[in-house]
Amino acid sequence: MPSLLDGLDDTYHLIITGLRGGKGVPEEVSQHPRAFITFTAPSFGAVHAHRKQSGRTLPCRPRRDRPVCEHGRPKGCGSRHERDDVQVGQPLCVDCYDYIGAVLWNAHAGMLWREFTKTVPSVLARLLGITRTELRRTVRLSYAKVAEYQARGLVHFHAIVRLDGPNGPADRPPDHITIDLLDRAIRRTAGQVAVRIEDGPPSPVRWGDQLDVRPVYVSAELGGLSDQRVAAYVAKYATKGAESAGTVDRPIRHAGQIAGLQVTEHARRMIYTCLSLDELQPYRTLLLRQWAHMLGYRGHFSTKSRHYSIRLGDIRQARADFRAEQARLIMGTAPPDPEKT
Repeated sequence: MPSLLDGLDDTYHLIITGLRGGKGVPEEVSQHPRAFITFTAPSFGAVHAHRKQSGRTLPCRPRRDRPVCEHGRPKGCGSRHERDDVQVGQPLCVDCYDYIGAVLWNAHAGMLWREFTKTVPSVLARLLGITRTELRRTVRLSYAKVAEYQARGLVHFHAIVRLDGPNGPADRPPDHITIDLLDRAIRRTAGQVAVRIEDGPPSPVRWGDQLDVRPVYVSAELGGLSDQRVAAYVAKYATKGAESAGTVDRPIRHAGQIAGLQVTEHARRMIYTCLSLDELQPYRTLLLRQWAHMLGYRGHFSTKSRHYSIRLGDIRQARADFRAEQARLIMGTAPPDPEKT
């Protein structure tokens, strides 16, 4: 079974081969337009935050007039929270916080990502003034993404999006397909895609306002992120789970277990919300009880398009074959017979 370190290395190689080439991916892929994107969730209520500027920790949510919410709790916080402070990510007022909206956003985040990947080509075609059919003869979109839990218990996505020619990574897109065009298509798509919840709240699920799009180059000196830094960054988050948001790594069978869980109070309320919504008919298909320990998120932590780079299974098989050959040489055993299974 692969170790955590193996998983980190495997994801790094999967990402870097889609940026630099190697392992069957041509090196020319490094010249294709590609961007590193961070998609965030909307706000469902004010939470304590770690804020830093010029190496100095800033007050969490300073409010000069010290207002209070309708429940009598302060709307601001003057404390300076360090990154590992247990208060970071916890709501200023648990009664003001929209726990239903937060859980439903997590439950639909994977669908929202799929809508994004389906819609980008249409937006790109409109920007170029051509049809989707003509676009397919010109450009192919490839991507790899990982999900990360924020301290507030909501997932956000880090993704690499790359534009290839119509035949994939071995085919360079036309010169008029630039990183600026990709940037415009990403931002426009992220602003318009939404997932409506049948029989749910009237507001559809959308991305948050904080969208970060940065070009990826071979070297950071060109004004963007270096491909090596992006690969290391994505690989790090691919090995993290929901425990980073203060919850647990195992399913919760019944509500009686929740009180005894070693979790933050914020995560406990999100888990309770998952189980409560699971009892309601409109949300039965979301399987919120099954995914309560994930705070409602039921998507894959790491996904990629078919033509982005080598498959993760191929990397793992190559490592297993290499280690088996090392062990055979050390032990002095004969090579395996190719005619036998």
